Amino acid sequence: MIAGAPELPLRQRAILRFWAPLAATWLMMAVEGPVLAALIARLAEPKVNLAAYGVAFAFAIIVEAPVIMMMSAATALAGAPTAYRRLRRFNYALIALITLTMLFILIPPVYRFIFERLVGLPPEVLRLTRRSLFLLLPWPGAIGYRRFYQGILIRHGYTRRVAYGTVTRVAAMLVTGLALYAHGGLEGAWLGAAALSAGVCVEAVATRLLARDALAALRRLPAEPAAEAPGYLKILDFYTPLALTAWLTMAVQPLVTFFMGQARYSLESLAVLPVIGSLGFIFRAPGLAVQEVGIALLTRGEVQRPPVRRFASWLAVVLTGGLCLLAFTPLSGLWFERISGLSPALAAFSRVPLMLQVAIPALVVMNALQRAILVTQRRTRPITWATAAEVAAVILLLILGVRGLDLAGAVAASLALLGGRAVGVLLLWPALRRR
Repeated sequence: MIAGAPELPLRQRAILRFWAPLAATWLMMAVEGPVLAALIARLAEPKVNLAAYGVAFAFAIIVEAPVIMMMSAATALAGAPTAYRRLRRFNYALIALITLTMLFILIPPVYRFIFERLVGLPPEVLRLTRRSLFLLLPWPGAIGYRRFYQGILIRHGYTRRVAYGTVTRVAAMLVTGLALYAHGGLEGAWLGAAALSAGVCVEAVATRLLARDALAALRRLPAEPAAEAPGYLKILDFYTPLALTAWLTMAVQPLVTFFMGQARYSLESLAVLPVIGSLGFIFRAPGLAVQEVGIALLTRGEVQRPPVRRFASWLAVVLTGGLCLLAFTPLSGLWFERISGLSPALAAFSRVPLMLQVAIPALVVMNALQRAILVTQRRTRPITWATAAEVAAVILLLILGVRGLDLAGAVAASLALLGGRAVGVLLLWPALRRR
């Protein structure tokens, strides 16, 4: 835990120490995308396999979206034994539901309707995507399980252990990916999906083991009266807006994929968007940690809001500045060609979409801080409404870019993502002023 009395404002160095392990966790996860994309780009038919991997990952993300906010929920609610047990049961029920949903999507007629008729995938991408989704079947359950216990760790101040668990994930992903790459004979999209699943399953087990001390401390607390602990209906009322928020946020990627199938340079756009997204995520990831940091620290009192806000402001400047340095210099060519393994043509195609996304990391930091304040105040519904408006803005901008202006798919996607994120941030400011 951070030293110091809760009533005193925290120093920036103390916040940095609390934030750093969580940021490292997000950064380690951000490494997965570029590494796997680089491996896929060096196997046979890279354009088709990168496209299939990107589509499968996008839909696996949207299926798992309801459990994404379980870390925030556990950080905010699981502070006593009865509340912990009730939230754990709630989480298990949610995991079962989303796993069954993913199985339903893989039923052949359902799969063909979604991916062939609605998304309009080319036949070669369609075939590779379904097997990739089968390999990603353990993904949602493992994510929900480990995010719950990560929330318990954060609640008790063990942020470094969250990072240790993610180290096991990245290591398992790397070992699996490199082993399959060395073995050969496997489609690139399937390699990526198998490596991701192996990583999250290992991390889920490791996080549960690392949470033993926190759970022991939790069980030693006097059990609160059952009437004082949040009941299942209250948990549902608190968590539903968060789950809808996550689902709406994750829905953006499949929506973008859908429009890419109808845009100019559709195959090129489907191939480069996972690479651009993975690179952008490296600069967005540290900002995402601000949400859990904010929830944990703002529960200590309103006196902590100014130092947390100041920390977030500096972080936004640093992250956006770093992405600008990469996007507007020859470093972008080095990244896309040498590290990501794209052809010179695809690398050139990627540069403008990346430039259009440079402000997104700063917007992510601001949005994470806004959400942390509202979650701490148990006011989760404004988050959902703002996210719904963000998704609506992305859709409208995609329609305008793809069908109205006939832009290249990747360019239209970048403009839509930037505009949508700006709308989401702007709409939360009025909610923050209403206390």
